[in-house]
Amino acid sequence: MKAAIWYARKDVRIEEVPEPPSPCVGEVKIKVHWCGICGSDLHEYLAGPIFIPVEEPHPLTGKKAPVIIGHEFSGDIVEIGENVTDLKVGDRVTASASRSCGKCFWCKRGETVICEINAGTGLHADGAFAEYVNIPAYDVYKLPSELSYEEAALAEPLAVGVHAMKKGKIQPGDNVVIVGAGTIGLATLQAARASGAKKIIVVEVAKARKEYAKNFGATLVFDPTEVDVPAEVLKATDGVGADLGFECVGNQETALLVLDSVRRGGRMVVVGIFEKPVKINLNSCVFFEKEIIGSLGYNDEFATVLSYLVDGRLQAKPMITKKIALNDLIDKGFSELIENKNQNIKILVSPMS
Repeated sequence: MKAAIWYARKDVRIEEVPEPPSPCVGEVKIKVHWCGICGSDLHEYLAGPIFIPVEEPHPLTGKKAPVIIGHEFSGDIVEIGENVTDLKVGDRVTASASRSCGKCFWCKRGETVICEINAGTGLHADGAFAEYVNIPAYDVYKLPSELSYEEAALAEPLAVGVHAMKKGKIQPGDNVVIVGAGTIGLATLQAARASGAKKIIVVEVAKARKEYAKNFGATLVFDPTEVDVPAEVLKATDGVGADLGFECVGNQETALLVLDSVRRGGRMVVVGIFEKPVKINLNSCVFFEKEIIGSLGYNDEFATVLSYLVDGRLQAKPMITKKIALNDLIDKGFSELIENKNQNIKILVSPMS
């Protein structure tokens, strides 16, 4: 089968590889219909290894580079491993990318994304930029009949936004500022709207992404190259500041921008992945009792996301800006997102074409 394999920074190759074997106990094999290009895929391509193990095999999966990447996907179950009772061949599915041990302190608390040896499909185990992928059954979710495979491929990034709302402990009526209107920023925007936010202020430079933010329900959209964002947020919130701020870029300047836009006693949720360490004056937190909260992926939000996609509280189709074949992953996928990221939100890849 064809697959996209990460070997090193800026070295991802489309190659013929053996199809995954029959699934192990507790696993299923899935024929992939669509897989989205995630920001973390780009981070690994441009600046990796960040998550991908290159020296020692991962303790949960036993895998290290080279590894098949890709983790935002949908498809059909084609084979079932032993002890899988609630799924069957032919089921239309999507899947969480988070793999956990189920035994550690954090897993027992339901915080599987910070499992002591958490692993990610497409990073620490072979992923879904391939014709077939084997996935633990506990990560697999059946698709409602109303959802297309394309929409289902966006359940994973939308779950990131829903989880970020939980981490931020959003309350109906909260004023929210979101920096970045890429896939994760727009997922966070939609989750804020679904959670009953009063005003949703989005900070974005790219013209096309500003329009996406408006179309997804942003109350105000500010360009940090044109206005003093914290001052404008203050004006828009009756001189108080945002109750919640979400950093969805992964950049020194945007992190500081969010922190400065959050009110006294407010909370900043860091969702973006950073390629380099950042410097923050923690006196901003001490003097004004602001909180900084990390949000990585999701725990059990997939079922919520699928139900919200069905009832319209979340939308996936408007986020899809292009569909390409696996052979075009680098030229029309990665390169397009790097060089023309302002025009793209989510590019879906089909290994079947």
